[in-house]
Amino acid sequence: MPLIPLYGHDSLRKRLAAQAADGTLPASLLLQGAAGIGKQRLALWLGQVLLCEAEGERPCGLCQDCRYSLQLQHPDLRWFFPRPRVAVGSDPALEEVQADYEETIKGRVEANGLYPRPDGSAGIFLHVAKLLTQMASRSPAMARRKVFVFGDAERLVPQAANPEAANALLKLLEEPPGDTTFILTSSEPGLLLPTIRSRVVAVRMSPLSEAAMRKFVSDPFAQAALPNQLPDDLLRVANGAPGSLIGAADRTASVKRAEQLLAAADAGREQRLRAAFAASAGKARGAFSDVLDALTVLLHERARSATARGDERTARRAVKAVPAVEEAKRAAEGNVNPQLVTARLLDQLSEAGR
Repeated sequence: MPLIPLYGHDSLRKRLAAQAADGTLPASLLLQGAAGIGKQRLALWLGQVLLCEAEGERPCGLCQDCRYSLQLQHPDLRWFFPRPRVAVGSDPALEEVQADYEETIKGRVEANGLYPRPDGSAGIFLHVAKLLTQMASRSPAMARRKVFVFGDAERLVPQAANPEAANALLKLLEEPPGDTTFILTSSEPGLLLPTIRSRVVAVRMSPLSEAAMRKFVSDPFAQAALPNQLPDDLLRVANGAPGSLIGAADRTASVKRAEQLLAAADAGREQRLRAAFAASAGKARGAFSDVLDALTVLLHERARSATARGDERTARRAVKAVPAVEEAKRAAEGNVNPQLVTARLLDQLSEAGR
């Protein structure tokens, strides 16, 4: 089964395709923008453009390179993204890492490229960077060049991975092989190491237009994966980010829990303790990390909303609270009880409000 077509981003696609055709496309790109707007799908499309051997407009969609790219079976188009953390102290063989990605990508292809966002505990770890380094040193297998797509590249940073992973990628970005293109994507580019950001050309992507969103929700592949709601309701919820509709129920639960934590932080000590003990004791670290991610989004939204209405005090409170949430995210990666992390976080959020 092929990937779902890429919807929207028409002007950007024309610009990138033109740069690829005349050889002016940067060797290392960073596609950045809101979560769920199709950054990784656009990156895979651009990989198809670069590998297509047809004359004239690319991608043609018909040549062998295009067919393999659309099925994510092209040996010169490699896609890396966050995966679950391996056991502490383990060092998986690169063959095992590659097999894990191949199996996961196979599942994503069977779902036509419609998949929920990896949970908050997933990351891009050192063994992945080692595999990338090995693959980048090889000559292309079919096409004239190789393309590496790195989804959610911010998860290379220390809070989600060994810092050596980011440093290994940095070395490749500093001196990329002449036959290789790196395409990174991120919805939180500020979390990338500054040294990485300085070595890529950033390209900002915008949410999809209403017309593009209507085409997406009308696609038979999409309809099989979307909530059973009217198209107008889906468009309103998505806000130009079709990916946000995949696994929406889990995200809604995370946002609701994050809202409860904010309410508890504004309440008394007893309410904060109750909210902390309501946290999972450790069996759902990914879900806990997703709640923390949602909490960061809510704080940013609160700051923007307060600034717009001239409420400087509330805006400052929200901004002051963000570092405490980031600290909690780092703590959640270790073998720390989420209840203890939540209790400390709520105390810090309460203090930020004073």
